[in-house]
Amino acid sequence: MCGRFTLATEFEKWNEHFDDLQLKMEFSPRYNITPTQDVAVIANTSEVGEGHQVELYHWGLIPSWAKDPKIGSRMINARSETLTEKPSFRSAYKRRRCLILADGYYEWQTIPGEKSKQPIYVRLKSQNPFAFAGLWEEWKANYMEKPLRSCTIITCSPNSFLDQYHHRMPVILPEDVYAQWLATGEKSAETLQPLLKPYPDDQIEAYPVSRFVNRPANDSPECIQRVSEMDTDNQKVEQSLF
Repeated sequence: MCGRFTLATEFEKWNEHFDDLQLKMEFSPRYNITPTQDVAVIANTSEVGEGHQVELYHWGLIPSWAKDPKIGSRMINARSETLTEKPSFRSAYKRRRCLILADGYYEWQTIPGEKSKQPIYVRLKSQNPFAFAGLWEEWKANYMEKPLRSCTIITCSPNSFLDQYHHRMPVILPEDVYAQWLATGEKSAETLQPLLKPYPDDQIEAYPVSRFVNRPANDSPECIQRVSEMDTDNQKVEQSLF
């Protein structure tokens, strides 16, 4: 799964991936993005010539037919294998796809004999930013002037490297399929499903970080600071502070 991630890379770096990027939001580095917060998204909403717009979407998909928007807190992730089966994701998979911008994410590893799990930070070896494959929706209540746009991160089976940390991983799309994923109009599963695969394990690295990240309110570079094995052993004391 993917329950926390980061986006601290300056947006100028994204200009290497998109020549027509338009920032429609205020940017500040984020080191501990949590579910139900707003996340930076490029959705397949733009007409030809409008450029790729980066906007904030609510993290946790709220289907247009939902009676209660709180359902979004249970749909931060969507399994790639069942997108065509689940009513919450089926329509969005065909028509409303997006890129969710990131530069790393967290997993929590079970340690034998320990009650507390060890947080692990995952990123590309290149340390370049990347994009999760996502779906988006619009939801609007009668009292709202504008609809709320929300999104979910698609997950798949892990590659051989990340399998040691979790049985799922977010789908990280390579740059050469961005345009295919963002194409407008209805697309078939036969066209899209081959894109939803584990990112190459030789291009990913991971390392332990402090349990400081466990507290959602903590959002600073300390979240991604590497800890040594000795530091990891001493985190029982640190954990009691949070």
